[in-house]
Amino acid sequence: MGARRGASRPGGRQPVRDEARRPRARWIAAAALVAGVGLATAPASAQRGMRKVVPAVPKPAPTRTVVVTEPAAPPRVVAPDATAQPVVPAAPAAPAGLGTAAALSDLAQPAPGDLFQRRPGMWDPAPLWSYLDPILEEGLADAVRGLGLQWAVEQRKLALALVDITDVRQPRVAALNGDHMLYAASLPKICIMLAVYQKAAEGRLQIDDETYAQMVRMIRRSTNDDSTALMHKVGKDYIARVMLSPRYRLYDPYHNGGLWAGKDYAAVGAWRRDPMYNISHGATAMQVAHFYYLLQTGRLVSPQASREMKEILRYSQSDHKFLRGIREIRPDAIVYRKAGTWGNAHADGALIERRDGATYIAVGLAEDPMGGEWLKQLIIQMDRLIDDQPYQQRVRRTRLPGEVPHSVSAGG
Repeated sequence: MGARRGASRPGGRQPVRDEARRPRARWIAAAALVAGVGLATAPASAQRGMRKVVPAVPKPAPTRTVVVTEPAAPPRVVAPDATAQPVVPAAPAAPAGLGTAAALSDLAQPAPGDLFQRRPGMWDPAPLWSYLDPILEEGLADAVRGLGLQWAVEQRKLALALVDITDVRQPRVAALNGDHMLYAASLPKICIMLAVYQKAAEGRLQIDDETYAQMVRMIRRSTNDDSTALMHKVGKDYIARVMLSPRYRLYDPYHNGGLWAGKDYAAVGAWRRDPMYNISHGATAMQVAHFYYLLQTGRLVSPQASREMKEILRYSQSDHKFLRGIREIRPDAIVYRKAGTWGNAHADGALIERRDGATYIAVGLAEDPMGGEWLKQLIIQMDRLIDDQPYQQRVRRTRLPGEVPHSVSAGG
């Protein structure tokens, strides 16, 4: 757990907004991906409300239309949550939805000179970056130094995010290399689960017994065959649109990327790697935290769908990294998590609810053979940082959340 010999140790630590100056070429590549994520015409249901893409600066050039790949829409089925707001707009007056040409072009064609600025209409559904807590972040940096891992942060082999959401209206955020993209192995399987629920809410996919069982195995046992089957069922292009959509923004060029699942979990070539760093299964610590914050606040698809996804994440069968560390110090805590391991890549993201009422999100991405052990030790220190904030109001849990099973889908 000590520092490596000969490792450089510059004095400064990496703040959460460590990628403020991004190469312009990566931005252009990301914009091209958003615009060209499909090659065929969208179904009729998605075409309503579409508008043609017009260049930001009027020029005597012909108007072009961004087209989006989408398989022919199957017969409408009962979605898990009939009240969920569909992403595709029902009328031209509705806000541009996920997968429409209007929504994609808004991201793909920033006005000249605005490539490094947020567009006025691009609302952030979970602006965790606005709730940075310097005291909590300094505590996280001290914990890293105490474990002898400062060199890993400085060399960008370690990225961390810690979000105290005991009061979800006032989250307290700390991160080191929080916007740095790393290979995350199986952690991005949460992208597939979200896409399944989103497509079901639109009435274009049924979550039957088989689909639900595949999701449970994919998340709890991290089965690659189930992951690949679900990617084919929902569509890899659709998963990308969910991540890029203004509704979720889980992959956001303004925050140096984020969650990405662009390849089957099998020995095949990639469908499309992340456009900014060429990673097949990637993540940033802050965007994983963003996912869990939306989950906890019931804004992934719908409150009911969020509850069911949370239940799927609860019973992980991979006893390592964050789960093993938290079990050593708080065996009664509930841990909703997804982890991943491949070679030197180790990733874990968890939403942890403690018996004393404290709730927090912890994310760790490491690129080192010892990364799994790092994360086990780091979660212990992260949990202690939550204890170091006595001013935070808490309500002791008399019944742990999630003890009463619930389901919003057939086969649940």
